[in-house]
Amino acid sequence: MITLVSKATIKAGKLEEYKAVVGELAELSRKEEGCISYGLFEDLKDPNILTFIEEWEDDEALKFHNQTEHFIKFGPKIKELREEGSVTNLYKKIV
Repeated sequence: MITLVSKATIKAGKLEEYKAVVGELAELSRKEEGCISYGLFEDLKDPNILTFIEEWEDDEALKFHNQTEHFIKFGPKIKELREEGSVTNLYKKIV
């Protein structure tokens, strides 16, 4: 299993637009073969800090996701609404 964690700060005044775009992306992504879970989480101290936490069966499922029509469509818009400096890490479960 691969876990993706991507943390970003959303640009001022763009939070609702970001959530709407991500909502569509998440709905379609959850239907993909190999998607175990796909969620967006809000920081309790700062609602403009949002974190994707995604779980995929394996690296191939994540690679497929990154090539889907909906990821290619929504990816640039998501980046446009974020501040510079988002961080994405991939993890594998060891225990």
